[in-house]
Amino acid sequence: MTGHLIGAAGGIEAVASIQAIRTGWVHPNLNLENPEDTVDVGILVGSQKERCEVKVALSNSFGFGGHNSSILFAPFKELPSSSSSK
Repeated sequence: MTGHLIGAAGGIEAVASIQAIRTGWVHPNLNLENPEDTVDVGILVGSQKERCEVKVALSNSFGFGGHNSSILFAPFKELPSSSSSK
């Protein structure tokens, strides 16, 4: 875990999102000790990293003065080649 990286925070979060897709490891939530029992989710990463298949990752960045951005990352999939010669 790092402290707040101000201008680099969005870039570091993007790298963490891409690494989760590449490796299948989802990083832990710092200080999540007593999750709510009534929350029904398929995955809730606690204090330890967890392995799962990450199909899409959303990275949100919120800056000073309303400079906000959201980007979706997904694994690259090779498209089947089409034969154009006849």
